[in-house]
Amino acid sequence: MTTAIGQAAPYFELAAQTGETVKLTDFRGKYVVLYFYPKDMTPGCTTEACDFRDYHEQFAELDAIILGVSPDPLDKHQKFAEKHGLPFLLLVDENHEIAERYGVWKLKKNFGKEYMGIERSTFVIDKDGVLIKEWRKVRVKGHVEEALSFIREES
Repeated sequence: MTTAIGQAAPYFELAAQTGETVKLTDFRGKYVVLYFYPKDMTPGCTTEACDFRDYHEQFAELDAIILGVSPDPLDKHQKFAEKHGLPFLLLVDENHEIAERYGVWKLKKNFGKEYMGIERSTFVIDKDGVLIKEWRKVRVKGHVEEALSFIREES
């Protein structure tokens, strides 16, 4: 399954680093910025998470919730969030079920090796649960500001 702009966003129910179970429907009435990233504690993923952290209040002022998703286990998410003071939830998708629903579980190549992994991507879901924007193959530099600008224009 892949996503389509203007359609209901694929449903999810995942554990967060806090131990709570989080459902997409928990956030009706708010924008959801759902970003998929490959791995906790890696340079690009740390930069992206810290950028979202640094703009967290500005997203909150626009009624936007930030949710990060990766296949890392709960304990790695907890350490990552604590180390970098992340004020938003990191969701555990160890079986990459949600990544597959959003079409971001892809064949990747790195230094001549092929493997399956997350293609860095961000989705904006509106207050009614409809997918309104997606960025695939995200370049970290400037991306968070671009997502924030998009939500400003929408609200």
